[in-house]
Amino acid sequence: MTGKFFRYTTVLAAAVMFASCSDKDYQVPQPKTELQNDAIKRSIGPNMAGLRMEFAYAMAIPAGKGKIVSAQVEASIAGAPATFLEHRSFYTNGSGADIGVVVGDPSENKGNTTSVTFTKDTMAATLRYYYVPADEARGKEVSFKFTARASNGETVSYDLGPYKIANMEMKLDIALADNGAKYISIADMAAYNQADAALHADKIDLVYLHRSIPNITFGHALVAPAADPQYLPGITLPAGVNRDAKLMKTWNLRDQQLARLSQGVFIDDVDFQKLTFGDVADYTLNLAKEYGVWVETADGKYRAYIFINAANSNKTAVISIKRYTMK
Repeated sequence: MTGKFFRYTTVLAAAVMFASCSDKDYQVPQPKTELQNDAIKRSIGPNMAGLRMEFAYAMAIPAGKGKIVSAQVEASIAGAPATFLEHRSFYTNGSGADIGVVVGDPSENKGNTTSVTFTKDTMAATLRYYYVPADEARGKEVSFKFTARASNGETVSYDLGPYKIANMEMKLDIALADNGAKYISIADMAAYNQADAALHADKIDLVYLHRSIPNITFGHALVAPAADPQYLPGITLPAGVNRDAKLMKTWNLRDQQLARLSQGVFIDDVDFQKLTFGDVADYTLNLAKEYGVWVETADGKYRAYIFINAANSNKTAVISIKRYTMK
């Protein structure tokens, strides 16, 4: 930066080695004199279309050798428009917080390439790169080539990948209400009210309801329309809403992308592929916050995992869904 350079830190290590009771000569390694770079993937969990993949790209050139003039990332598959390369260089302060300092103009996307032109006198920088897979990347692999250029004409590159983009899809924070949007479509990953459900009757897989029944533990429930009517008390189904489904309730499976909690647990494509339902019920009762429900639609086209983000006393709930297309 003008008037303030990022500087290399050379760590000197003294080593004493003994052989036949005599010291061996040790030479301090010489620092490199050329432009250098490194890159890592910071985000964890399955890579999904529409969900950011985060990388850190570091580059540096020794003092007196020039300055960095540009950085770019070329993806093997063009990212969605939300893809960008930070024009701020990040460092971590004494409190552990990431601090960004502007080093160039905002990035520009051209085809598969995202680039930043430096506007500050900079000899070292670490930029964040956020790649958002587009729908056409679903089920494919993507690789990245990071490149930095210096004012002395040097160019250096670093390759990362390939990374598989999952086939599954995700929808967060779908609001449910016993007296409102309670008809759930796995195909649409949406919830409809009574009137709208009739317009999407062939896609309704589940009904959300909440009941307080003496001597019965019912509470928050997800029930297939074709289930025994005793599990749908007080429900008059819209015309044509009659599909069945297989459901399995689980606890302590807090997928981080659905729950957005600290647990490093992730559901991926392979979990849906290997899942075995067998002879299971078409209803699940007494759901609570942070419970989960595995679902398979009657036609076997979709498998889904529904996470309960909230289960409220006013007969409402919030769910998030991961869905995998089986056929």
